Amino acid sequence: MTARRIFVADDPFLPLNADKPWRERGLWPASWVTHPDAHPPFVAAFRKQLTLERAATLRIHVSADQRYQLYVDGACIGQGPERGAPDLWFYESYELALDAGAHVIVARVWHWGAHAPQAQMSVTPGFLLAAEDEWQATLSTGLSDWACKLLDGYAFGQFERIPWKGGNTYLDGRAYPWGVERGEGEDWLPAQTLRRAMARRLDWELPPQHILTPAALPPMLDETCRAGVVRLVADVATIETRDIPIRQADHDAEAAAAWQDVVRGEGEVVIPPRTIKRVLIDLRDYYLAYTTLTVSGGAGAVIRVRWAEALNCDTNLWRGDKGQRDEVEGKFFLGNGDQYISDGGARRAFAPLWWSAGRYVEVVVQTFDAPLTIHTLVFRESRYPLEMASAFEASDARLNEIIPILTRGIQCTANETYFDGPHWEELMYLGDTRLEVLCTYVMSGDDRLPRKALRLFDVSRLPTGLTPSRYPCSLLQIIPPFSLWWVLMVHDFALWRGDAAFVRSLLPGIRAVLEGYARWVGDDGLLRAPEGWNFMDWAQEWRPQSGIPPDGVSGVSGLLNWHYAYTLTQAADLEAMLGERAMAARWRNQARRLAAAAHATFWDESHGLMADTPERDRFSEHTQCMAILSGLVDARKRQRMARGLRGHPDLARCTIYFSFYLFEALRALNAADAILDRLALWFELKANGLRTPVEQPEPTRSDCHGWGAHPLFHYFATILGIRPASLGFSTVVVRPQLGRLTRASGRLVHPRGEIIADFRTEHGRLRGSLQLPEGVRGDLIANGKRREIGGGLTVI
Repeated sequence: MTARRIFVADDPFLPLNADKPWRERGLWPASWVTHPDAHPPFVAAFRKQLTLERAATLRIHVSADQRYQLYVDGACIGQGPERGAPDLWFYESYELALDAGAHVIVARVWHWGAHAPQAQMSVTPGFLLAAEDEWQATLSTGLSDWACKLLDGYAFGQFERIPWKGGNTYLDGRAYPWGVERGEGEDWLPAQTLRRAMARRLDWELPPQHILTPAALPPMLDETCRAGVVRLVADVATIETRDIPIRQADHDAEAAAAWQDVVRGEGEVVIPPRTIKRVLIDLRDYYLAYTTLTVSGGAGAVIRVRWAEALNCDTNLWRGDKGQRDEVEGKFFLGNGDQYISDGGARRAFAPLWWSAGRYVEVVVQTFDAPLTIHTLVFRESRYPLEMASAFEASDARLNEIIPILTRGIQCTANETYFDGPHWEELMYLGDTRLEVLCTYVMSGDDRLPRKALRLFDVSRLPTGLTPSRYPCSLLQIIPPFSLWWVLMVHDFALWRGDAAFVRSLLPGIRAVLEGYARWVGDDGLLRAPEGWNFMDWAQEWRPQSGIPPDGVSGVSGLLNWHYAYTLTQAADLEAMLGERAMAARWRNQARRLAAAAHATFWDESHGLMADTPERDRFSEHTQCMAILSGLVDARKRQRMARGLRGHPDLARCTIYFSFYLFEALRALNAADAILDRLALWFELKANGLRTPVEQPEPTRSDCHGWGAHPLFHYFATILGIRPASLGFSTVVVRPQLGRLTRASGRLVHPRGEIIADFRTEHGRLRGSLQLPEGVRGDLIANGKRREIGGGLTVI
C-alpha cells in the first residue's frame, strides 16, 4: 500500500452533477456519518474493511467535524481537516495504491465540545469520506457499510486555564482499545448517516451545513526535533509540581545523562516503582510540536508532558514576570500539556491529538507498584513549511543577529492559519495577520497561506459590512479598525503578488467594509467611533481603556478618523490598479472630505501635531503616523509633525505592534536613523534569552507573537527600500534608506525570481548595485534623483 496527499483545484464531483436536477448539483455522492451515541466531547473511530480482487489506485476526499487522523492498513497517511469555517470547510484529497487482498481504512475523529479551541469552529460533529468513480458505492460514507466505535480513555483538560486554547489530551491507557488504528477490537456499530455532503448551496432550504472546499495548504511540517537539553532531573514528593521551584541542588546529573540519551533517540530510561520523577527539557528554540512517548510496563503510572514558553519568577501565570529566559534556577514551571496513564502493556505509544507550543518541556512521571520503561520521547515539529528564501546583511551587527528571532517568530505563528501567538490564543487576528503576511512576502514566494487568510476574512463579514477581528473563531469579537487592516491586506496582496482575478473577487468585501464605516460619519464629516472594541495599540496611556485611543469608545477620535482616511486612499489605489476608475474616485473623494474635517478639528498649531481629541488635549505617535501615511497632510504640517514624532514629550508612544506604522511613517519622512533608534527593544531580545519576538514590552504575556516580527519586512522594504510599484510586483520602486548604516545588502524573493541589492554609503552618497529579474522595470530613487531602471544589473 502507498498513499499520498494530492491537491484538487475544484469540486471533484462537479462534472458528475452537471446533468442532475438543480437541487442536486451542489451535493456529493457521500454523506456525513457519526456514531449513534456520540455527544461532544468525544473521540471515535470509523472503520471500512474491503477486499480487492486486484490491485487498484483510487482517490478519496476526507473531512471531519472537528478533526480526523486517517489510517490505511494501520499506517497514518494524513490528518485534518485544514482549519476553516462553516462557509469554507476544507477537505483533504488522497490517492491510494492498494494491492490485491484485504485492507482496512480507519479514521480517528474527535470533537472537543466545550473544550475546543476558540479557533476551531463546528457545524455538526461527524466524518466524511467520498471516493471517486466506481469506488463511490464501495467506500463512500453514507453509501457503504462503515462501522464505528467510541474510544474510551480520552478526556480533555488544562492544567493552567487559558480560555482561548483547547483542552489538551488526557488518555487513560487502561481503558483505551489498543490496536484500533488497525481496525481491531470489538463493539463496532454501524455508522449513523447524517446529511449529504455539500459543496455549493443549491436547494430550496439550507440548514446549517459544511460548505466543502479543497484544502488550500500543503501538509504541515512534520520533522523530529532532537535539540533538547535536559536541565533538571529530580525526585519530587508530588506530581503537582506547579509550586515547586527548579533547584540545581535537586538535580541528578547521572539520571540526566540517561534522559539526554532518550531525547537524542539513543537510549531508554526506567522509572522504578513508587517514584515521582521530574524532568525539565530545554529545546533551545521555540517549537510547535506533538510529543510522543513509547512506554512499557508501569501499570497505572501517570505521565504528564507540559509545555511552557519560559519559566516564571513566581506562581502568577498572568503577571508575565519571566526574567532572563535562559535562566531556570528558582523559577516555576507553569504550563499546559497532556497526561497519560499506562496500562502496563508493552511498547504503548502515547500521542496527543493536538500540538503544544513553547521552549521548555516538563515531563513528570509517577509510578506505583511496577517500573515504567520509557523507550522513546520524540518531539515532532508541526508548522507551516515556511522557510527564509531571502537574505539580508547590514553593517550594524545587531540587525543581523535578530534575523533568526524574527524569522522564527513568523514560522511559529504560521500554521493552518496565522496566529497571534501559538501558546496563548492560537487565533488569527487581522491586526496581527497583516504584519505576518507582509513578512511572509519578503521571506518566501509561497502565497497560499496569505490567500487563505484573505478568503477566510472575506467570508467572515457581518451584516454591518465589517469583519470580525479574528477568524475562524467560535466566539464573535468586533474590533472595527481591524476590518480596515483587511482592506490594506488586500491592497498588499495586489502589489506584492498580483492575481487580478483573485483580488477582484475580494472587492465587494472591501466596499462593504468601507461603506460599513461610512455609516458612522456624521453631518460634520467626522467619523464617530464605530460600535465595538476600537483597539489600536497597547500604548501605556491607553491601557485603562484596553488599548482604545482617546474618544475611541463613543466619541470622535483623531486616530480613528485618520486611520479611515488612510484606508480610503489605499482602497482608491487598489480600485485604480484594477481599472475601477469610478470607485477609485469615490474613495478618493471620501478621503479628502474626511481629511478636511479632520484637519479643522484635530490640527493643533501650538504643538504642530494632530490631536487625538477635538479638545486637542491629548496626542499620540499613532495619529501622526496615520495622518502622514494618508498623504493628505500639506508639506508645512507634515514637516512640523515630523519634528514632533522625533521627540515631542506629550506623545503617547507606539508599542511593538503599532511600531510597524511608525516605521512606515518614518520611511515616508526619510528618517531611517529614527527607525534604527526605535529598534532598541528588538536588540534586547537575544540578551534576554528570547528566541521569538514578544507581544509587548516586559512583562509580556506571550513570548512568541508574530506581530513583533515586522522589522523583518522593513529590512527589505525600507532599509533596502525595495517595494512593488504596480499590480503583482510587475514594476518596482527602490528607495534605499540606510541612515547611519554604512552598508546594507540582500536578496529579496520576487514573483519572477529575486532582486539583489548591495548598497553602501560614501561621503553621504549612496553607492552599490541593484539587479532586477529580466522583464521587470522600475525606478531607483537615490542621491536626490529618480532613475528608470530595467532588468539586469544597475550600478549606482
